Amino acid sequence: MRRHLAAAATATAASLTLLLAPGVRAADAAAAANPYERGPAPTRASVEALRGPYAVSQTTVSSLAATGFGGGTIYYPTSTADGTFGAVVISPGFTAYQSSIAWLGPRLASQGFVVFTIDTLTTLDQPDSRGRQLLAALDHLTQRSAVRGRIDAGRLGVMGHSMGGGGTLEAAKSQPSLKAAVPLTGWNTDKTWPEITTPTLVIGADGDTVAPVATHSEPFYESLPGSLDKAYLELNGATHFTPNTSNTTIAKYSIAWLKRFVDDDTRYEQFLCPLPRPDLTIEEYRGSCPLGS
Repeated sequence: MRRHLAAAATATAASLTLLLAPGVRAADAAAAANPYERGPAPTRASVEALRGPYAVSQTTVSSLAATGFGGGTIYYPTSTADGTFGAVVISPGFTAYQSSIAWLGPRLASQGFVVFTIDTLTTLDQPDSRGRQLLAALDHLTQRSAVRGRIDAGRLGVMGHSMGGGGTLEAAKSQPSLKAAVPLTGWNTDKTWPEITTPTLVIGADGDTVAPVATHSEPFYESLPGSLDKAYLELNGATHFTPNTSNTTIAKYSIAWLKRFVDDDTRYEQFLCPLPRPDLTIEEYRGSCPLGS
């Protein structure tokens, strides 16, 4: 009887192995195909949530310790179990401090990024200066920061509000190796960006009177190369300063864009293609689909 039971157990284990093996092989193949995926498969609820799956810690960088920018705050996933993460630096706008865009720090970091919200050298810096400061902050983050070991220096992105948004375009133009750029109600006297090769999500606001979409965000988007992965999101019922407070629409599409291009995570393409339709929070959405083609 014991021999029969042992044989049955062995046969059952072998059957289970055969049943599970295809799934295991598929998971292994997926992981091998994209080693940068971080976190569970996304859902609409997960990308709209105030916090993602990762617990977040933060550390301050004094202006005295910063070179080429004004210091800031680094938000990062506490766990190291998943390896390194992509990183994003975010610049505030004209006359503003990092506090104006601080809400993005923990919200993005909790989705699996190291995020650096910065102060600029002066609050009056223009977009070209802010672009250089974004790149200087990326250098600090990847080379000198206390969390540099948590970062994959080959997977970097930039964001910014207003003049920081204009600076985001400047940074992407200067450093083509960047994986993603997200200008938020950006302002810049330069309206054309055919040199940019970084996948770019331009976010404007229908009620913006400081950087009206007709003279800023729309021409920025239209001037980007037609072959580029790009998108234009115009917020409905919004103003130039909407990016300064927690906003689910900005967060959702920024997360999806950063995940898709910083992490090459195609699981997030579902939120970008087919193109989102106008609703209570979206006035208009344009973009290139399919992405990564």
